[in-house]
Amino acid sequence: MFILDKILPFIFSYIRPLVGVLKWFLHAFTRLSELQRICYGAIEGASRTSQVERSLTLSKSPQIRRLVLDLDEAAPYVSNAELLEFAPRAARVVMQAKRIKSNVHPDFARLFGTCVTSIWGYRRLMHQVEQLRAERYDSDNLEHEQKLLQLWQLLMPEAPLTGRVSKQWQDIGFQGDDPKTDFRGMGMLGLENLLYFATAYNDAAKHVLLHSMHPTLGYTYAIVGINLTSMAFNLVKTGAAKTHFYNLVVQHRQDFSTVEDFHKLYCYLFFEFDRFWMESDPRNIMDFREIYQAFEITKLEALHNDSTIFKTNLVVESV
Repeated sequence: MFILDKILPFIFSYIRPLVGVLKWFLHAFTRLSELQRICYGAIEGASRTSQVERSLTLSKSPQIRRLVLDLDEAAPYVSNAELLEFAPRAARVVMQAKRIKSNVHPDFARLFGTCVTSIWGYRRLMHQVEQLRAERYDSDNLEHEQKLLQLWQLLMPEAPLTGRVSKQWQDIGFQGDDPKTDFRGMGMLGLENLLYFATAYNDAAKHVLLHSMHPTLGYTYAIVGINLTSMAFNLVKTGAAKTHFYNLVVQHRQDFSTVEDFHKLYCYLFFEFDRFWMESDPRNIMDFREIYQAFEITKLEALHNDSTIFKTNLVVESV
């Protein structure tokens, strides 16, 4: 590894000029800019959007570099309507910088604009998810408390809570008598994920909860759920989840990814982790870290495939 670290910079220093020559040749031969070649030639979804994103990020054009910086600064705070304005603005800047005539290339602005909305929709989603993670659970906040109690009611409708602080919370996998301490790492994002799973996919959530209560293969439902919030959050933060979300907006004919799409990704991970855990036949809960890491690797490997999109239509086949 040390030798590679020394050699690779030299290799790249020789390759980089060749890449520039190749781009010049392709432009001269096709009379198309790199962004045009991507939009016309790459497969719709993650393949095309990722290549457009890379091209914009590495652009040497001052106008395009300024555009990228401006959109990056604005994206976290824009409304849906304002986000949709990114596409025509970006298309105008790029077409002017690259001298692309709309009458000669009428499809470029549409194809390119779709990628722009998806790219900065994802960047806005990163900010929104981070905001939820940074919001601490506050037992003095009535809305927080109501969501926590709603989680119990959805998962354990036949067993009313005897009190706000109760050992009963351990029945759904919290560590102690008061769940608030378990949300310290993932904040309200952890609770919102658990609640969304129990609300949108109640049968699947109860199915997973039942598995977690298995006498020999059981695990702590809520704690594992919060760990999976961490996994989903890291997939988004590192950009690994772009493959899924860039393909998702195309398949569902959406303009951009939303927080609800993040919740659905989480539900998919929880449901699939439960299956992975049961099939791994663990000796006990001490095998959790090894199985968790193995599961994470399978998802990262899947996301390296440009065609990957996780199916969030959860179907309970058997208990």
